[in-house]
Amino acid sequence: MTEWDVKKLRILRTLRDRGTVTATAEALLMTPSAVSQQLSNLSRQLGVPLLEAQGRRVRLTDAAHLVLRHAEAVFAQLERAEAELTGYLRGEAGEVRIAAFATAVPSLVVPAVRSLRDGDRPGPDVRVREAEAAQAYELLVAGEADLALSLAAHAPTARDPRFAVLPLLADPLDVALPAGHRLAAAPELRLADLSAEPWIFGGSGPWSEITTAACEAAGFVPEQAHSASGWTAILAMVEAGMGIALVPRMASAERRGRGGVVMRVLDADRPRRHVVAAVRQGAEDGPAVVRVLAALRAAARRLSTLQ
Repeated sequence: MTEWDVKKLRILRTLRDRGTVTATAEALLMTPSAVSQQLSNLSRQLGVPLLEAQGRRVRLTDAAHLVLRHAEAVFAQLERAEAELTGYLRGEAGEVRIAAFATAVPSLVVPAVRSLRDGDRPGPDVRVREAEAAQAYELLVAGEADLALSLAAHAPTARDPRFAVLPLLADPLDVALPAGHRLAAAPELRLADLSAEPWIFGGSGPWSEITTAACEAAGFVPEQAHSASGWTAILAMVEAGMGIALVPRMASAERRGRGGVVMRVLDADRPRRHVVAAVRQGAEDGPAVVRVLAALRAAARRLSTLQ
């Protein structure tokens, strides 16, 4: 019977994800020669070639990809077993390490942690690390995080067998206007009503794409008057009458105490950005993860009802 070595299969998967033996060795805290030796041993154990030369580098053979397709199911089942064992040994408390993007920390993660602490039963020990999507998913793959929060646009696709991606929040985008703006007190406000306004958003990256896409869906291309990526800077410029901006409901903490800014909920063509939670495939049923996800969903529901 063919011998399947889980440790060596993980090395093979890391090589697929990282692309080179050197990068694989760095990720796994091994030497390149040890990586090559382990994969040569796995190839002999399975009786198929797993790597082939491609210039100075190596690439996975078709047989290696076939092996990994089946190995992903093994990894997922091991995650389920580990989650159940953790639940058995430690009860529902456990530990959940969250990697989340900046605005998700105060708006979703902190309220979720607070509700877990204030509950009737002891909640999981939650450890938080601020990280943008690329880093969050690297931490998840490396086993250094148990749950990642990101925008759906930056999440792995449903075809990626390593992750289970779960919808969390459709975050409404409100429009920030200077207090003296002609439309600040309008009975109704649509995004299309603001087509001639100067806009403030990032010069590149996700927020630039979100703002541009929302305005284009409303029938116009926004004129970018100023560029900024942080909500403090954006709202300060709005308050000074330098332009207007779309602001996610999740950034509500930054909006407090700014008397010179009026936040308006759009009455039609209201744009949203979608936030998801991701875990390693098979870990979504772990007792501690289930409780943290429930607390995050409750925080998301409260946030989405704010006006």
